[in-house]
Amino acid sequence: MECFSLLRSDVPALIDHLGDFGEVIAPHGKGDVSYSFEVVRDSSDVVLDYNRTLLPLKKMFLPPVEKLIGFSLKNESYEQVDVAIAPRVFFGVHSYEMQSILRLDHSMLSGSAESNYFKRRQSSRFVGISFEPDEFHFSESVGVVIEEMEGFDLFLNEVDDDFQLYVLTDNGQEMLNGFDKINLTEPEIVEGRNFKKKIRYHYNRLPRVFQYAYHSDVWADVASRCVGCGACTLTCPTCFCFDVQDHVEVTAEDGMRQRSWDSCMLSTFAEVAGGENFREKTINRTRHRLFRKFKYITDEEGLPWCVGCGRCTAFCPAGISMPDIVNELIQEDEKAQYHRTVRV
Repeated sequence: MECFSLLRSDVPALIDHLGDFGEVIAPHGKGDVSYSFEVVRDSSDVVLDYNRTLLPLKKMFLPPVEKLIGFSLKNESYEQVDVAIAPRVFFGVHSYEMQSILRLDHSMLSGSAESNYFKRRQSSRFVGISFEPDEFHFSESVGVVIEEMEGFDLFLNEVDDDFQLYVLTDNGQEMLNGFDKINLTEPEIVEGRNFKKKIRYHYNRLPRVFQYAYHSDVWADVASRCVGCGACTLTCPTCFCFDVQDHVEVTAEDGMRQRSWDSCMLSTFAEVAGGENFREKTINRTRHRLFRKFKYITDEEGLPWCVGCGRCTAFCPAGISMPDIVNELIQEDEKAQYHRTVRV
């Protein structure tokens, strides 16, 4: 792994250089205080110092709304929409965002691979960047540090307002060929990046906490504040639930099959024929969401399926905090253990 120095003022030139390898997608300002991953038209528009984007990077691999097939009822025919494999460079990606893509890989490529996701994924390269944690980030608590470089081809670590550029893969080296605004240097350790929000236990202890938390009173408390809007799951970078519907034109001759994001926090998500609903109450949906992040998949893979981006808290209209819920469950579990010990 080589490390180079890069001036902040030369970053736009690097972005322009990366455009030779494919379409560059990077964070842009959206409104006054929000950010979004968008195709780069002008490298000077790219935002390097951002907290998080509104929607996660998964939107580029699993679009919020996607046409799968078109069909004709008149001709009794259909045609599958082909996803073109186009090289893309994702620039300015935070470590938790990259970790979310690696978790989506497991969800979408295990077993029978989802072909559209696979086509978009296989032609992609990633350039990471460090960030300053705000009041919502807690990725360190789920094992994702700021300088986690897994999955990246290149990584920009801010040092004294400029950057150290790490070359991590052969693709990364290829992407730098011909770019002369860097100089070989020694890596530096950056101090002072502290997370304000933390989960009290190491993440490998959380499955045991959740093992005894199914009937916790915490769920009712959280559900009483939840408005059921689904913002937490729809902005989550590792949620992948979707709905598939057929839409027929008013002529009743042509139509299309469309896939769109869905959310387990929406009241109709678990509704089946006959009007039965397996998670009709908010308390059941709330519990299911947290168990999906810290218990069910974690038991199989050994990692939380939450990457600590903080979107679910930052964008929740009720101010419900994921790490606060987990800490309440930990506190409740500690009290239960204490009482069991006293009785013994």
